Amino acid sequence: MSTADLRSYTVFEHLRREGVPLRAEARLGAPVGAALWDRDERTYTRYSEPTHHTISLYVEGGERIRRRRGNQILDSGGAGSLCLMPSGVTSDWDVAGHVLLFHLYVPTAAFDRVVAEALDTDPSRVSLRDETYFRDAYLETVIRAAMLPLDWNEPADRLAASHAGQMLMAYLASRFTDRGRRTLPVRGGLAPRALRRVTDHIETSLDQPLTISDLASVAGLSAYHFARMFKQSTGEGPHRYVLRRRIERAKRMIAEGDGTFAEIALACGFSSQSHFAARFREATGMTPRQFLNAASVAGRRRAQDRDAGRG
Repeated sequence: MSTADLRSYTVFEHLRREGVPLRAEARLGAPVGAALWDRDERTYTRYSEPTHHTISLYVEGGERIRRRRGNQILDSGGAGSLCLMPSGVTSDWDVAGHVLLFHLYVPTAAFDRVVAEALDTDPSRVSLRDETYFRDAYLETVIRAAMLPLDWNEPADRLAASHAGQMLMAYLASRFTDRGRRTLPVRGGLAPRALRRVTDHIETSLDQPLTISDLASVAGLSAYHFARMFKQSTGEGPHRYVLRRRIERAKRMIAEGDGTFAEIALACGFSSQSHFAARFREATGMTPRQFLNAASVAGRRRAQDRDAGRG
């Protein structure tokens, strides 16, 4: 994906223009974006009135970075340090040494929708806090376990990444705004017709990238409400459900000899045969070839049983 897709995010564009090495970047469903920066320099950085919110995690390093805030100097705690940089708030940073830096870019309109749903209040009366160098086990775990291990531009991973982005926004709305700390309870699953539209859309789109926003739009709901209601209806989160359906299609195609492994990978929404093989083994305990061999043996046994029955 071209970096031009993220240039509307002012923090991203500032770092790009400064020539900071970019390890990974993607849009995780409209309109949230993510980037992983590999920075090693001594410099001063100012993010001047960004037009979006930013969640920042020091994945590695960062011990020698400091924020200037008025007369205060705030020292980083290194890896695991989190920062929230709200829209419109200028921030100044002294950078020294190496840091592997994760950013999640959240447009204010997207965050306002989550606030309205999670807090049941007017978003104009709620603001994201300006927080520097704090620790939060939930935020760090979601980023490290549910986002960083994924290939954000891999179609089969994009749904999980976009779901994680929605989880982070909901958490921020409930814990890091100036009012309300409790999300609304789920009042029920998807209506049967909405669930059927979503599952039909998934079945016809397994070879395509899917995001939470895509599926929520089919259901006629916001992404925030959709993910929770889908799980209540099916017992699975959207990512796990879609991955299971991709693997089921792959198993059927392998057993029927319907294409090479590379062709099956693409038909099931995996961008490469290696990524397909890894996900298939995680789900079944077998490689695609081992599954093919097992299916072939089972097929021969069924044929032998039929022949014996005729005899």
